[in-house]
Amino acid sequence: MQRITPWMSAKGVSALVATCLLVTSCGARVRAPSGAVQGAPRVGWVIMVGTRDDPDQEFVCQSDPRSECAMPASQPNSQAFSRAYFYFFPTMNDTKYAGTIQIGFFEGTAPHEIKPNITVKRGGPVANTSVFGIVSSMPGPRELRIALNAQGGATQEIRDTVPVLVK
Repeated sequence: MQRITPWMSAKGVSALVATCLLVTSCGARVRAPSGAVQGAPRVGWVIMVGTRDDPDQEFVCQSDPRSECAMPASQPNSQAFSRAYFYFFPTMNDTKYAGTIQIGFFEGTAPHEIKPNITVKRGGPVANTSVFGIVSSMPGPRELRIALNAQGGATQEIRDTVPVLVK
């Protein structure tokens, strides 16, 4: 690590601060959604897009803070690949998240469906899963649909419909 001395330029100090922030923010800890009730069941997500070798090249959107989702359509000579990450947060009890997540922006006539069945221990780390696929070659509006039940003490439904524009 560089030592700040009186002769270091403002540009050097800025680069050092940016590097320190980057290094300390790259841990495995996933930030809890803002505005979420502490201890309440919740699911977060992040969508990325890129190539077959690196589907995480570009950030598309995320659940918190919620951002607009738009990604390029696959082309005959250049397929776009996407990875969607899902995060299941701990609650005040051991909590089982189960149900369906439909990814409507992957290639195909029907939405791609995954069926998470994940138990997160009380006070434990955030659990996660991801899914990888080819982005649709048909431009237009698509959706990501989350329909899960969180069972931990009481059962809570988690429903979310996320508009995704394939362009």
